[in-house]
Amino acid sequence: SGFFSKPSLKSRNTIFTLGQRGAILSPAELEGPILVPHTAQRGDSRYPYETLFRSQHYALLDNGCREYLFLCDFFMVAGNSALDLFYCIMGKTLSMFLKSMSTYVSDCYDSIAIFLCIHIILRFRAITAKRTIPALDKYWEAVLELLWPRFELILEMNIQSIRNTDPQKLGVLDTRPHYITRRYAEFSSAIVSINQTFPNERTNALLAQLQVEVENFVLKMAAEFPSRRDQLIFLINNYDMLLSVLMERAADDSKEVESFQQLLLARTQEFIEEILSPPFGGMIAFVKEAEALMEKGQLDRLKNEEARITQLVRGFSSTWKQSVESMSQDVMRSFTNFKNGTSIIQGALTQLIQYYHGFHKILNQPTFRSLAVRSELINLHHLMVEVKKHKPNF
Repeated sequence: SGFFSKPSLKSRNTIFTLGQRGAILSPAELEGPILVPHTAQRGDSRYPYETLFRSQHYALLDNGCREYLFLCDFFMVAGNSALDLFYCIMGKTLSMFLKSMSTYVSDCYDSIAIFLCIHIILRFRAITAKRTIPALDKYWEAVLELLWPRFELILEMNIQSIRNTDPQKLGVLDTRPHYITRRYAEFSSAIVSINQTFPNERTNALLAQLQVEVENFVLKMAAEFPSRRDQLIFLINNYDMLLSVLMERAADDSKEVESFQQLLLARTQEFIEEILSPPFGGMIAFVKEAEALMEKGQLDRLKNEEARITQLVRGFSSTWKQSVESMSQDVMRSFTNFKNGTSIIQGALTQLIQYYHGFHKILNQPTFRSLAVRSELINLHHLMVEVKKHKPNF
């Protein structure tokens, strides 16, 4: 029932993914023909709950409106006396509907079905309001009072189940997107896209809570990896997965999208520093140290570092190509989304050129002008052209 029971293949997609189910809210299906039980039984198609619900309630809407208008005309009644008469005739049917629904709902874990039913009722209520027929108002309210709490309860259960997940019990560590993340992404984008059609604040509040739990879960899972590098790969893969699903189905400017974009950006920056460090850490450290001293006008403190600088200049010239090559291959192996991997490599190479540019600027200062090894620096423009060649060939 929660996000976290390991997926069984049979029910896997249906309850967290919208698929074609959202189409029921389109005008064509919402007011489409009613399912006739005996013909529907003959076919072997199984209908999701919301399809039966829509059919039953569309029939009710149609007959209820007709019945009410007939009573008003035939018995020449209006206002409350018309409603009283209507309840005399239709009351038993309505309470039977509510009773059977309440039985179904109390045992239902398909929050998408419940949410679609809520949205069907919101629309039907709007239709009867437009026709200015008050006969079903009380009934619509009663149905919503049944459905909303159940929807909220299922969401609460999902929130709880993520909160109580023990990462250590989830089996093998893997840096690819976690099935819980994938499932949350599918589910929240389903709810967001239904909700956009008839916006509702209650839903947004619940989704925000769910999102917080998923973010915490992703962090909790990441903490299981021993190396910071793997932690970052896991985080980037999961944030990227969340973003791509959310952006495909929700508005680009939604709050979810924005907060994951920021997380993804921050972790990507950190990862870039992490992978530049083994091959280029010496130079980067020197650049940072020298820039800090330069700001205070104390660059002369590094006057006697000629040996270190010589080693850095020569080290860079002789190994950078090979380092960039293996860095690229490494990144492409680590990230499930090809586009994401490519942009991380580009980010890393841009960052590398910036550091080397900083290295040049420092060695151009009066303190180091007389160093012979300056002639061995690679020209920046040349480096940029070369780096382009060493972008991985796909």
